Amino acid sequence: MFENIKEDRGQVGIGTLIVFIAMVLVAAIAAGVLVNTAGFLQATAEDAGQQSVNKVTNRVDVVNAHGLVNQSGEERTVDQVFLTVRLAAGSGSVSLEDTTVKYLSETTARTLTYNDTVNNADTADPANLTTGNNFTAGVLEDSDGSFEVLNEQSDRAEIVINTSTVEGTSANGTATGQTVKLDITSRNGGTTQVILTMPQQLAGKDDNDPIAL
Repeated sequence: MFENIKEDRGQVGIGTLIVFIAMVLVAAIAAGVLVNTAGFLQATAEDAGQQSVNKVTNRVDVVNAHGLVNQSGEERTVDQVFLTVRLAAGSGSVSLEDTTVKYLSETTARTLTYNDTVNNADTADPANLTTGNNFTAGVLEDSDGSFEVLNEQSDRAEIVINTSTVEGTSANGTATGQTVKLDITSRNGGTTQVILTMPQQLAGKDDNDPIAL
C-alpha cells in the first residue's frame, strides 16, 4: 500500500533572486538618503540656532548718553554724541572695529563704520570723521588692554558720533527737539537700539557744554 505524501516545496529562480537583491539595494539607498538628510537638517538647525542666539546675546548695552553743545551766534545745536557702552548680559566678545551704527534722523539716514584714526575718547577729534560715514570710540575701562574688543563685563567704551559731519555741511549738528535713532549692530548681528531726543532748551548753554540726552 502506497501513501500519497504531499510536501510544500519552495522554488527560487534567478528572477526572484534579482528582484530580492534590487529591493535590498533600494532600501539601503533610501536609508542612506534619509540618514544624510537628517544629518544635514540637524547641522542646519544647529547653525541657525547658534546664529539666533548670537543675534540676541552678542551685543552691547548703552549705559548713558550725553552730547556737546555747538554755539554759532544765537543758534545752539548738539554736534557731538557720546554713548558709554558695555557688554550686554550673557554676551560674548564684541569688537567695536566690526560694529556698525545705523544713524536715522528726520533728515539723514546713514550707516556708520568704525574709524580707528583715534583710539582714546579723551583726544577724540571730530575732525577725523571727515566723510560723515564714521564713528570713533575711546576706552574708559579695559581689563586686558584689548581696546577694540569688549570681552569683560567690566569693560567700558565710549562711542563718539559727530552729528555735524553726519548731518552734512549745511547743519551744525542736531537741532533742539530733533530725534535721532541709533541701531548699534555687532558683527554677529546683535542689535541695540537707542533713541535720543535733543533737549528742547539749550538757551544759556555755551560752546562745548555737556548736556544729558
